[in-house]
Amino acid sequence: MAFFEFKNVRLAGIAAGVPSFIANNLHPLPEDAVSSDYSPEDFVKTTGVLERRITYTQTTSDLCYHATQKLLSDLNWKKEEVDAIIFVSQSRDYNAPSTAGILQNRLGMSTDTYCIDLTLGCSGWVYGLNTVASLLSSGCMKKALLMAGDSKAVRPMQLSPLFGHAGTVTAVEYKEGEKGFCFHCGTDGSGYDAIIIPDGGSRNLTSPNSFVFEDCEDGHKSRMESRMKGMDVFSFGITTAPKSVKKLAEHFEFDYLSYDYLMLHQANMAMNNMIAKKLKFTPEKVPSCMHHFGNTSSASIPLTIATELKGKVGAEPKHFICCGFGVGLSWATVAFTTENFIISDLVEVDENGNVVHS
Repeated sequence: MAFFEFKNVRLAGIAAGVPSFIANNLHPLPEDAVSSDYSPEDFVKTTGVLERRITYTQTTSDLCYHATQKLLSDLNWKKEEVDAIIFVSQSRDYNAPSTAGILQNRLGMSTDTYCIDLTLGCSGWVYGLNTVASLLSSGCMKKALLMAGDSKAVRPMQLSPLFGHAGTVTAVEYKEGEKGFCFHCGTDGSGYDAIIIPDGGSRNLTSPNSFVFEDCEDGHKSRMESRMKGMDVFSFGITTAPKSVKKLAEHFEFDYLSYDYLMLHQANMAMNNMIAKKLKFTPEKVPSCMHHFGNTSSASIPLTIATELKGKVGAEPKHFICCGFGVGLSWATVAFTTENFIISDLVEVDENGNVVHS
């Protein structure tokens, strides 16, 4: 069973970077891949996604870079103190080399920095946190940055009105005596094609046919775009996420309902409402940023913390359960406590790469 516990590690802070451009789903863009089965009003009501931030020029690493600059300043961390960068995304700068290494250089960090990419989506922030916690818990490393998100410059390909772009950074540090983190992680590879980009990997190499639009279950797309079997993913999410939370609580013997917040991957509102109901969490304990940012893949949990809990979480102890689930099919749940926790102001980046608000 994939249960883990890492002590002597704590979250120090979170920051998020998003494009400044706001797309409103009640007024679809020409390139939005909107199903003819739904009116814009029906789509917003069903998914809970009214707005999303999108970019045609900025990569995930661009957004993470600006968020990192802000968070390091707010934490008063020196760049040479950072021992590791973990970059979690399905939209890396290049297939090779690693984007984490590019960010190490761009941020001006030491060449002794441990850098690695993790190619994960919806469960990626929790898996990334597991990786960071394992690196720091022995005390050999003291400070690390977990960067997570997705931001695909996709024009002229179609955009899904469900998905938004964001890059986040989470600061994690070694501190002796901290309770740390406990995790439950899992994967069901039999559902690998429930969310998939068919072409562009070594299984199906990119070809001219990869860019031809064709009808598929969730729209009219090319084979270089993400495809989703919506009902399969919905059934997976509402079944697996509650089970994972309960397994974690049972294994580590704690009452999950006593926790302050349940942070869910922002898949869609109907799914998350059902998960919260199954777990008997009240709505005020399950914050959501989906209405304004959409589904932002591995960024969705830290983005929700950054946008919905600023001013509510800080010096006083707060207890969190976070659950990510989706592409893989994979899932991961973590429980932890924050104290003296920094949440930076949201960083907004325009199409020229300039920070317009932070």
